Amino acid sequence: MVGALLAQAFEKPSVDFHALGPEIVLLATVAALVLADSVLLQDGRRYMPAIAGVGLIAACLPVVTLAVDGADRAMFGGAYVVDNTALILKALFLLTGYVVVLLSTNELAEGDYWESEFYTMMLSSLLGMLVMASARDLVTIFVALELLSIPAYLMATWNKREAKGNEAGLKYYLMGVFASAIMLYGMSLVFGVTGTTLLTELGEQLSAADRSEPVVTLGIVFVIIGFGFKVSAVPFHTWAPDVYEGAPTPVTAFLAVASKTAGFVALIQLVFVGFLGRSDVVEPLMWVLAAASMTVGNLIAMRQTNVVRMLAYSGVAQAGFMLAPFAVIGNGNADLALEGVTTYLVIYAAMNLGAFAVVIAIARKTRSAELSTYGGMFEYAPGLTVAMTIALASLAGIPPMGGWYAKFVIFRALLAPSSVAGTALAVVVAVNTVLAFYYYGLVLKQMWFNPPPFGDKSPVRVPPSLVAALGLTSVATLAFGVFPSLVTHFTGISETISAATGG
Repeated sequence: MVGALLAQAFEKPSVDFHALGPEIVLLATVAALVLADSVLLQDGRRYMPAIAGVGLIAACLPVVTLAVDGADRAMFGGAYVVDNTALILKALFLLTGYVVVLLSTNELAEGDYWESEFYTMMLSSLLGMLVMASARDLVTIFVALELLSIPAYLMATWNKREAKGNEAGLKYYLMGVFASAIMLYGMSLVFGVTGTTLLTELGEQLSAADRSEPVVTLGIVFVIIGFGFKVSAVPFHTWAPDVYEGAPTPVTAFLAVASKTAGFVALIQLVFVGFLGRSDVVEPLMWVLAAASMTVGNLIAMRQTNVVRMLAYSGVAQAGFMLAPFAVIGNGNADLALEGVTTYLVIYAAMNLGAFAVVIAIARKTRSAELSTYGGMFEYAPGLTVAMTIALASLAGIPPMGGWYAKFVIFRALLAPSSVAGTALAVVVAVNTVLAFYYYGLVLKQMWFNPPPFGDKSPVRVPPSLVAALGLTSVATLAFGVFPSLVTHFTGISETISAATGG
């Protein structure tokens, strides 16, 4: 008997290396970047973007093979799961990272940066995001969060010689640490009551009638507040505008898309698997967060004269749209709510990256992101004007850009339960969609109808990597709007819910 127990204790855990393929490839790429930096030193800077880009594309290959295989894979007692939902999110992270590499290639090469460190940090953060997509355990989620957050803190302060850059990094770090502490305390409360960190077991425990203690409610609220910071939901959004403006624009694009998406992925795992049985706590909290984020983000965005800060507050409002389905997860509506959130995340990545790509391209000429510098863009940069129009029209939800379908799936999730709360939140979404037209329209008016500042009509020189990023994001944004099935074919599969309910 003792021998059997000892053998079981020292038995090696079963590891599915195919399921860990994307993470292994990305980790190998990080090692290659560090090795190239150590051996080649300054001469290796020119190779860093290529190594990072190839590594990200290579990491997509096991994602494809796992999708073709179609089998769900669970490791470490169910703490790490690779299913269809995890695969689509991993592909989203990797492709977002590749676009950010394209955005940053020339910007970092022409600036005062040490490129190898930048790409090492970015891929390390992406590695944490891949882990987050498969995490089904509180400890795994926290480790993934720290792995993706710590490099992001360093990237935010990459403009080391600028006061705004240092302020951005310090503010992001301090508020991030505070949010992590609150979230970890909430996790400890939930663990103390349920006695487990595994989300599936935790969900079963919290669904029991005797698990409605106030301490559980407090723990769930603290956990959601912690991730509310990561997704820049009101009132935890105050870091976003300063960080977005102070960080290099490629870093801003990375934080606005990849980092925000990672926060929502964590919320998906926690809410739809662990906390689904306590929708009485989750729904009211998410209702307030969604309505406040949409309204406050849009109202403040209307007053911005800097396009980057406007996009920062736009991101706060967009976070509110994505939080809305979390407010109607009860009464059998979880599948539709999950599909709405995931679909919005995919489309949001394409249209927001496209907007930041144009900001980077125009800044190469104007050295500014002030709205006034966008005057008369169509006269000297018609291609960039069209690309920005596609991105902003999509963010506003205007057909045939992809944003209209993102808004549609949110409305469908809110109205499906026929509840008073869902209908009221749908009205808030509709009002805020109209409000957003105003400040997106200001940028469009400036580009199409206002004259260029100082009559300067000299063309903008856009490097090939930036052209590729603009092309990818614009085509994706249009394709998602014209052919929504391109994204719903994947996001309509609610594997996370199945894992939670045992279906």
